[in-house]
Amino acid sequence: MQNNGYIWITLAVILALVELWAIKSIIGSKSKADRKMLWIVLVVFVPLVGLIVWGVAGPKAINNNAASRNG
Repeated sequence: MQNNGYIWITLAVILALVELWAIKSIIGSKSKADRKMLWIVLVVFVPLVGLIVWGVAGPKAINNNAASRNG
């Protein structure tokens, strides 16, 4: 039964590392400050759902906005 504890701790550490990476990516993006703050709040306060939503909508939307401005 103690091995289950190690699995949950490992998953929590992985989730925390992915969150930190996502926050770093959000801060480094060229989006407006209010959008960055909204994504960071979503990722921090609703970790798993926030990461999934950011993964689907965040980077793609950022890249599409940059492409439309350049093109």
